[in-house]
Amino acid sequence: MNDDAKLKSIRQRIDEIDSQLQALINERAEAAQEVARIKLSANPEAEFYRPEREAEVLRKVKARNQGPLESEEVARLFREIMSACLALEKPLNVAFLGPDGTFTQAAALKQFGHSVRTHSLNSIGDIFRDVEAGACQYGVVPVENSTEGVISHTLDSFLNSPLLISGEVTLRINHQLLSKEKELAAIQKVYSHAQSLAQCRGWLDRHLPNAERIAVNSNAEATGLAAQQSGCAAIAGDAAGEIYQLNQLASNIEDEPGNTTRFLVIGKQDVAASGRDKTTILFSTHNKAGGLHEMLSPFAEHGISMTRIESRPSRRGRWDYVFFIDVEGHKDDHNLSQALKKIEQSATQFRVLGSYPKAVL
Repeated sequence: MNDDAKLKSIRQRIDEIDSQLQALINERAEAAQEVARIKLSANPEAEFYRPEREAEVLRKVKARNQGPLESEEVARLFREIMSACLALEKPLNVAFLGPDGTFTQAAALKQFGHSVRTHSLNSIGDIFRDVEAGACQYGVVPVENSTEGVISHTLDSFLNSPLLISGEVTLRINHQLLSKEKELAAIQKVYSHAQSLAQCRGWLDRHLPNAERIAVNSNAEATGLAAQQSGCAAIAGDAAGEIYQLNQLASNIEDEPGNTTRFLVIGKQDVAASGRDKTTILFSTHNKAGGLHEMLSPFAEHGISMTRIESRPSRRGRWDYVFFIDVEGHKDDHNLSQALKKIEQSATQFRVLGSYPKAVL
């Protein structure tokens, strides 16, 4: 058999596999529709999106993968299949910090897949309000960056909101310098979100020391401004550059190569345990010597690993603070449940903001 015949045989086999895949995907979609019918017959207000179930499925996909495709790549394919099947049951409306092309939109699509309806909003506060009002079932908000730290507006929004955390998304952040100009020497102004300007401070000091740095509400907004003005550039991601068709004058200009932002999924849903979970709480304590140590001791006593702690002004009085804590485990796990009970008894303010699956993708 010559090479042309071999190639023809292989391509025929690929066509057969594609046909089988398509039939199985549609069979899966029909099963999802049957799930929807059963749920709706029992409860017209039933929730179709179950973060713990999707996390379990994606973990199984990665665990059983034997290549040659990477496990992350296979999981992303299944993410999109599940997104399309869920849209058949009930399309999800997800709010993000806009405009189109922001990293927050990329995080929303990474978490929910491309079959959801994403809604661009102007501020983190607007996202909380839209989800609270029921205009969107979920919202995606940035909470911390590995280089610049916490996004305080997100944490502050939880102080007066009943919303819960339903999930987390981690996104590797690559910043590009985008402009309608063709040469770096032509750039006199650089627009971007304040966080992005800070994450690229060293690069800007070295390559554009005399350019004016102007902070705006989002990187996508910065890209729109750069598209309209001469002598200007924006720091943003690839998606924003593609939307506005700008030239990429420099790539990956972030100062830290591992630059990553963590996002939270917010909603009204209380999420069941998935087996690999995180729990976020907020509390405040009496202003006394050893007060914080006393509050945190139950975690050590019950073998609970704390992964993050932040403090923010409580806005109830001067020098009064509220603490945001991330721990491993689900609030219904026995050991964590016992620890949370002890903390609640001693706290002046206490709330579980949510238990949710650890990021899978």
